[in-house]
Amino acid sequence: MQINADLSERVVLDTRTIDWQSSPLPGVERRPLERFAAESGRATSIVRYAPGSQFRSHEHPGGEEILVLDGVFVDEHGAYPAGYWLKNPPGSSHAPSSPGGCLLFVKLCYQEPQDQHALRIDTHKAQWQPGLVPGLRVLPLDSFATVHTALVRWAPGTEFHAHRHLGGEEILVLEGVFQDEYGDYPAGTWLRNPHGSTHTAFSREGCLIYVKVGHLLDVGTADQSSTFLSTS
Repeated sequence: MQINADLSERVVLDTRTIDWQSSPLPGVERRPLERFAAESGRATSIVRYAPGSQFRSHEHPGGEEILVLDGVFVDEHGAYPAGYWLKNPPGSSHAPSSPGGCLLFVKLCYQEPQDQHALRIDTHKAQWQPGLVPGLRVLPLDSFATVHTALVRWAPGTEFHAHRHLGGEEILVLEGVFQDEYGDYPAGTWLRNPHGSTHTAFSREGCLIYVKVGHLLDVGTADQSSTFLSTS
C-alpha cells in the first residue's frame, strides 16, 4: 500500500490524529506518513512501542533513521532516551526493544549505499550553532551529498527570508508553532515540501523543528546554502 508516494505533492499532516496501525510485531504500532511499498522500501512513520515490546534482529538494506520522541529506545548498542537521534547505515542490523515503552519518528530506506556512517547523537548535550538570521539556532545532525539533516530552534518572532528547496524539504514540528505564508503548524505536524518549492518561514511564538533537505529528488549539484539549516 502506498501513502503520500507522489513526491511532487506538498503534504501537511497532523500526526496526532492519524490512526495507529499494527506492525508485524505485537506491541508495536505505526502512524504512516509516507510509504512506497507494503512492508519494505522507503517509509516514514511515527512508531509506538508498548512496554516490553521487542523486535527480532533485522537488517536495514536502505538504512534507518530514528528520533526518540518519548520514553527510552533500546538495542544491543545502547539505551537511548527522548532526544536521541540515531542513524543506522545501509546493511546494518539490530534487535530493538523498549522495556518501558517509547515513541519514535522513523525513516527507512532513503540512504545511499555509500552512506555508511553510523551516528548516535544526544541532542540535549550536542552543540548548537547560530543560524543565518538572529533568533535561529541550528544543531546539525548529518550531511551526505545533497542531503542535510538538523534540528532548528526558532526564538519567538524569528523570520527567515523566502527560499527555494532544491531536492525538497521535510519538517516535523517538535515544539511550539512553525509558520509560513501557507499556514500555522503546531507541534506534531509533519510537512513535506517538494523539489523546487518556495516559502517564507517564521515563528511568532517560537518552535523546535526537525528538518531534512535535499532527499526528495536526486539533484546532483543542489545548493542548500539558502535554507535555514545553514549556519553563520
